[in-house]
Amino acid sequence: MKVADYLTLLRIILTPVCIFFLFVPMEHKEVYAAAVFIVAALTDGLDGYVARLRKETTSFGKSFDPIADKILIGSALYSLFMLGKVSWWVVTVILAREVLITILRSQAKKRGLSVAAGIWGKIKTFTQIVAIIMIILSVAGAEIVLYTAVFFTVFSGVDYLFKWRGALFPKEKGPKG
Repeated sequence: MKVADYLTLLRIILTPVCIFFLFVPMEHKEVYAAAVFIVAALTDGLDGYVARLRKETTSFGKSFDPIADKILIGSALYSLFMLGKVSWWVVTVILAREVLITILRSQAKKRGLSVAAGIWGKIKTFTQIVAIIMIILSVAGAEIVLYTAVFFTVFSGVDYLFKWRGALFPKEKGPKG
């Protein structure tokens, strides 16, 4: 494993630590949870940067980086739902998009295609991260940022589907005649 792979793995390992702090009965638990979440979220950009800088892209990184993101974001959102801080429909929309894009990537991979993260997906991830941090810390305006994240989640999902629809729905070649 390369350095970038360890950063991806660290994001996965930090997820239950963040969740632990969200639920543990102690003072300042939100600050600890937010701090762990921030460190985990920073590994998202850092692992890609390190991999490109060192020219060390690996199959582990290509496979697990998007999964690590989904584990971190999905776990945090579901936990915030369980704590009554996020509506069920927000979690459903965001997780449904992630499942759909994961299926799309899997189908594309079977066809020898690689579905790279686009700008809208990166904006989606950024707004989700900011919204989650704001919600954990009960910052004013968190709900507006969360709804912005939901917008970019849906928009980026539609963008991926439009761009990569051939991976999901390949055109059948009929008999020539």
